[in-house]
Amino acid sequence: MSLAIVDDIKAVRRNDPAARGLEILLYPTLHAMLFHRFICHPLYRIHFFFLARFFSQLSRFFTGLEIHPGAKIGAGFFCDHGMGVVIGETAEIGKNCVMFHGVTLGGTGKHNRKRHPTVGDDCFIGTHSTLLGPIRIGNGVKIGAESVIVNRDVPDQCTVVGAPAMIVKRGPRKVHPPEPLPFSGYRLEEVKQELGGGLDLGYVSDGGGI
Repeated sequence: MSLAIVDDIKAVRRNDPAARGLEILLYPTLHAMLFHRFICHPLYRIHFFFLARFFSQLSRFFTGLEIHPGAKIGAGFFCDHGMGVVIGETAEIGKNCVMFHGVTLGGTGKHNRKRHPTVGDDCFIGTHSTLLGPIRIGNGVKIGAESVIVNRDVPDQCTVVGAPAMIVKRGPRKVHPPEPLPFSGYRLEEVKQELGGGLDLGYVSDGGGI
């Protein structure tokens, strides 16, 4: 845990040119990670759920980041600004990931199984992007601001943008026209059933959209 927070501090310096000195200690992302890594997540792991949620709500009040105590977050995490970020209970985030304010890693059901995204290492998630469901975001993925990804996986080293998000780059190679994302292993009908038909995913059989 202590090594992870050191990597978090390094991530602030690496990703924000305004972080020049001791002011780095005032960053909400670091405060949120201190709460999560040293208090909330350890309490959650030993099934002290009430205390875990109490301190996570306290962290939310002071930092603006709503991180469920059950979420797993790798070292070197950096959330610039942070206000409005929501990270769900079964979400997993790899090492050295960057996200901006307004990002949601949300669920698509009320069951107790895996229902939130898994984000790989070295990923970037832009402002106000929404990722829903037990999807996999590959290593090195870049997600443009205000992108929406529901029940779709994103392959490694891809850049995706839009609502619904589509692949515009694979590694250094631009993709034209943009490619639709592949469906995740999570069944579409199960998503719709869990939501009681309340979410219209707008599925097109030829893969033209979410």
